[in-house]
Parts: sequence; structure tokens; C-alpha cells
Amino acid sequence: MRKSGFAPNTDSSAYINQLSTALANFTPITDHSPLITSAAEYLFSQLSSGTPFVVSPEANNIIQKFNQALTGKRAKESYEQSIANLTGQAKYQTILDWLTATTSEAPPHSLFTIQHSQFCEAAAHLLRPDFQKRDILHVEVTAEISGLLGSHSVIREGAYALHYNAFIDKLSQFEAESVPTFRAYQHTKQKLTEVKRDDMRLHEFQARVMSSFVRNKLLNDVYLPMIGDNLAKQMGTAGSDTRTDRMGLLLLISPPGYGKTTLMEYVADRLGLTFMKINGPAIGHAVTSLDPNEAPNASAREEVEKLNLALEMGDNVMLYLDDIQHCNPEFLQKFISLCDGQRKIEGVYKGQAKTYDLRGKKVSVVMAGNPYTESGGKFQIPDMLANRADTYNLGDIIGSNAESFKASYIENCLTSNSVLSKLASRSQKDVYAVMQVATSGSQEGVDFEGNYTAAEIDEFVITTKHLYTVRDTILSVNLQYIKSAAQEDAYRTEPSFKLQGSYRNMARIAEKVIPLMTHEEVREIIIDHYENESQTLTTGAEANLLKFKEMEGILTEKETARWEQIKKDFNKNKILGAAGENDPLGRVVAQLTMFNDGLDAIKEGIQAAGSSYAQPQTLTEDTITSLEKIISGLRSVPVEVDINILADQGENSGIESIKKRKKPVIKVKPEISQGDAPSQT
Repeated sequence: MRKSGFAPNTDSSAYINQLSTALANFTPITDHSPLITSAAEYLFSQLSSGTPFVVSPEANNIIQKFNQALTGKRAKESYEQSIANLTGQAKYQTILDWLTATTSEAPPHSLFTIQHSQFCEAAAHLLRPDFQKRDILHVEVTAEISGLLGSHSVIREGAYALHYNAFIDKLSQFEAESVPTFRAYQHTKQKLTEVKRDDMRLHEFQARVMSSFVRNKLLNDVYLPMIGDNLAKQMGTAGSDTRTDRMGLLLLISPPGYGKTTLMEYVADRLGLTFMKINGPAIGHAVTSLDPNEAPNASAREEVEKLNLALEMGDNVMLYLDDIQHCNPEFLQKFISLCDGQRKIEGVYKGQAKTYDLRGKKVSVVMAGNPYTESGGKFQIPDMLANRADTYNLGDIIGSNAESFKASYIENCLTSNSVLSKLASRSQKDVYAVMQVATSGSQEGVDFEGNYTAAEIDEFVITTKHLYTVRDTILSVNLQYIKSAAQEDAYRTEPSFKLQGSYRNMARIAEKVIPLMTHEEVREIIIDHYENESQTLTTGAEANLLKFKEMEGILTEKETARWEQIKKDFNKNKILGAAGENDPLGRVVAQLTMFNDGLDAIKEGIQAAGSSYAQPQTLTEDTITSLEKIISGLRSVPVEVDINILADQGENSGIESIKKRKKPVIKVKPEISQGDAPSQT
């Protein structure tokens, strides 16, 4: 039959399937179905074309040599007798055996060798009786590809002998077997990985940078260089000059709200590290071991398991311990060996104790804390761990970076303010341009990259000026907070100051500021904010608010008296110490303190009276009458008395009066009787 006899859209798959079944029954090959399908497709194409079978020159040469060998050995009759009564597979195999037996160049019996495929083709042509020389098709199917690099089994001295038929057969087998197997492997691997990922909850440890994060000048010029230097010591650097003695610890200190966690999450995201955050408050003071089974509660056990999971990963991990002031120093000491040149730490993963050796691994250890602990004491970590740490206080950037630190308050609150949020989504240079205009008060020489109307620029500048007012107050609060945090309780003269001036406070106030506000209205927002903040303090709410108002210079007379009383009571309670007034000794000390306060009151009264007595005095009429009587009596005494009185007649007085006087000098010369010693009064 010819293919031209069928309609163009005739489905040939049924015929190809029949040919495949016949070939499968004909050949003993069972594990190369792609070759059988390919052969069936070729046979269908050849048979349906109506043309003679194509014979390759190589198969024709083999047949000619075979006939010559049969003639030379006088074995042609024996050959014909051996296949006379055979059919099908048996006849084909017998012919193939005669070909290989009578040829000196017998190929190895391998399906994928070129020589063997040529002998198989010659046997197939001898199987059919109508073989003719005109069927031979002279087509070059081999080529040599030279100049290849690398080592491979098919490459010999940089050259590859390509046989098109063998290459297509090999490619077909690869596509039919290797590709589906590899895809099934990939699918299974992905499925198992997802199951394991969900089991390990790795999606929770992926660094996610906040949308409000601003890479400001302080971050570029100060934070990233110092963090980069430390991480280079811990994880090494790219290139041949990378450090082999990796060690160290990054310790970030600041009051809450300065973006320690956000900053490190950004760095982890940029470096492609798994961000393993360990929550210090969840661990608590009770945990001293890295064994999850020894944790006192479920939340602490969960955090310790996360810690051991990070150690089990062993590479591309940032281990971030947050709020370590809530952790036991004995727990923090476990990281000492991890932060020195040994880079080893003992852990427990799934109940099995392990020693993790992280030398040469891309692992960094970062700890963050607040200078105040939850009890109000000064923040400390073990000395052996502090010696291995590079410590930076993000809330106290001074010196040459002070201006960048001040500017960071404005930059970090841009997204919180409805007016300035337009600048946050555009060029950062425009932010600095607005800040320059707000500082200098002049727009001369200032260029903007974005297109803004004059009204928009005015709104930007006015809002920025309002935020400068907010920033100045928050900076003073921040400095007072840090100063109080660094002060020992024994040397305090007033209650500790716990109100904070962080980026978080700046953002909360900035979201309420609009250009239409006056300076007084902005000040009211600031005061209202800190009045609300003081109410959230567990202790010292009144004292902290009064201290804040003292810093701002807005204390009333009543509040000033109350603040002085609080400081006086604070110092008195500091003298009592921890005994309290229920202790007998404490009561004695309290009574002595009160007695001392009474003496101070008497002292103040005497000083007030003395200052009043020192002023010029005016005598009343009753006092003058009494003095006249005394003088008259003295004159009647038989003694010589000299009385010197400086008198002044006032305009409204009808009697002798003394308006201004010194102490009168009275000299008495009494009569001297015999036997009496002379005296003078």
C-alpha cells in the first residue's frame, strides 16, 4: 500500500502500533522499546512510500564481502541449505551468524556499536530476496568533530566520531527513558523537600525586610561598614585572601525601637542567609542548657529547638539572639567557644547530643539587647563573651556621625507621615534637599530630581520643620534615657528615667503631624504622646512625666514642688534601703531622718528670721512709751548715766520717736562703797 492512497488526516498510529507489536515479537530485545517504536515508524514510512528499501553503502559492502567469502570458501550451498527451511527471527539470526562468522572484521555484540548495526542491516537485506544495487543510497551519516575539551567516554584526543543513526538512537533512548526518570526524580525530590520544609518550618526563618525600611545615610555611612567588618571576620570574604581564622560576635546595644532586628534582617536578606531569630524573653532566665528537653515550658523549648536547628544547618545561617537581657548569663556562656577560633558548640538535635564544628562555614552570631533589664538594672553580659564581641550602641551615635544620626530620625519616619511619604517613594536626594531647605530657610541652589509643585515643596518644608521640633525633644529624651541607664542605682539622686526617644516614638508622633499645625500644636502632640507613654510604665509613671516636663521647661509651680518632694522621698528611701519601714532598724533610721528634716526646717526658720531682723526697723508708739519710762527710771538712779539716743521727729508724730537707731550706749558710774570691788555695768 502507498501512503498517497490515504486521506491527508488519516491516523497512522494504529499501523505503527501493529508494526511495533510485530517487531517486538520478532526481536529478542525487550528493554529498548523506543528503538522498536522508531523502527516501526521507519517501516511504516518505507512501506507506505512505494519505493524500494534504502540500502546503506556500509551494508552493501558487508553483503559483497560476504558473497565473496562464500564463493571463495565454496560455502554458498551450505548457507542456502541452512536457511532454506527457516523463517522469521530464526532465519534472520542465522543469516547474522553467517555474516559475523565469515567476516574477519567481526564487531562486538553491542546494540549501540556502529559496526554491529551495519551487520544487522545487511542481515535484514539478505532476509528479503529482492535486494538490488539501485536501492543503495550514498549518504554520508558520519562525521568527526574535533577541538573538544574535557574528558568523556565518547571523546578521543579531543575528537568525537559522530554517527547520525547511532546518535539519534541514543538521543531517542535518553528522551524516552532518562528524561522521564529525571523528571520523576525532580518531582519526588521537590515533594519530599516541601514536606521537610514544612516540617522544619523553614518559611518562618526567611528574612523579610519591612516595607517601611529606609536605607538612609546613617545606615550606609556608619552601620553597614561596622557590621560588614564584623561579619567579614565571622564568615570570611570573597576571593583568595579570605580569612581562615573566623571568629567573633556582633553585639548590638540600644534602647527599644532603634531597628536592631530590622537592620540585621535586611543584612541577612542581602547576603542570602537564613535568618534564625531566637527570642530572649521566650527563653527566659530559667534556661541554662541547649537541650530542649530541659526547657521549663513549651515556648522556651521551641526557641532552643530553633537554635539547634540553626546549628544543624551549619551553613548560610545568621544566628540572631534578640533581647538577651532576659537570658541567663550561664546560657549565654554556651556561645563562648562558638565565637572564638574553635567555632565549636555543643548542641542537642532530636534528642541526640552533638558537637557542631562550624570552622570555615558561612555562619554568623549576632546578639542584641537593651541597656535596661526588665528589673531596671544595668545591662551586662558575661565578660568572656564580651571580650569576643564587637559592641555598638545604635542609640548613641555621636562624634562625626552625630548629624547623620539626627537626620536618621527624619528619614525613618517618612513613610509614617502622610505628606512626606511621597518623598519616600521617590529619590532619596529629594529628601536631603527638603531637609536642607528646612534647615537653611532658603531654596536657593537646591535642585529636586522629581517634579513637584511649589505648594508641595512648601508642605514638605513646613512638615519637616515640625518634625525637627519633634526630633529635638526625642533626642533629649533619648540622651536622658541612656544617661540614666548608665548610672548606678547607688549614685542616683532622682528616680530612673524610662521614657524612650527611639525611631518608634518618632514614627508615632510623625503620623499625626500635618503642615497646617502651629508650633504650639506640635508641642501639644509631643506632650500628649509622652503623657500616654508614661502611663504604660509599671513603676515611676508620675516621676518620669515630671522629669520630662522639667526637661522641656513646662513644669508648673505645683508640679515643681511635687517633683522636689519626690526626689527628697527617693533619697530618703534610698537611705532606708531594702529593709522598709516595717523593720525596727528601718523605723529608727526613718525617725532620725525625720529629726534631721526638722532640724533643717528650724535652720531655715532661723535663717529667714535673721534675714528679716537685719532689715531696717521702725518702733511702734507703745515701744517708745515703754522706753521713756525706762529712761526716766534710770535717771532717778544716783549714778552717772550717759544715754545717747539718735532721735528724729517725724512729720506725723506728735511725740518723741526714734525712726532709725543704733543700739543705745548706756554708761553707768555707780557710787563705790568701801569694801566693794569696782565694777562696770
